[in-house]
Amino acid sequence: MFEYSFERLEVWKESIELVKMIYDVTKSFPVSEKYGLTSQLRRATVSISSNLAEGTSRISNKDKAHFTTLSFSSAMEVLNQILIAKELEFLSEENYIEIRKKISKITNMLNSLRKSQINE
Repeated sequence: MFEYSFERLEVWKESIELVKMIYDVTKSFPVSEKYGLTSQLRRATVSISSNLAEGTSRISNKDKAHFTTLSFSSAMEVLNQILIAKELEFLSEENYIEIRKKISKITNMLNSLRKSQINE
């Protein structure tokens, strides 16, 4: 089967791992948050990998870098939301640390990718 260029990006693979982590931890969030924090957190996390995928279809490096920046912004949105989830005691300290480490890894990779896109 044909593999698209975004599927070969390590940062895209890491972002998919984050999606799985977020879907797993949000299963235990209160039912009252189904249309609130749970939904928002899941959408923001999916947005990281989606923007990477969309960016690879762009022709100019400037456009590619723009979508990488959008991915970074979504990662910051996820970070903010896990901080809120932790404050509301929806998220354990262990899960918080694990997710935070994954976000840090992804954002570092996104920064490197963006720099390479700008400098090409």
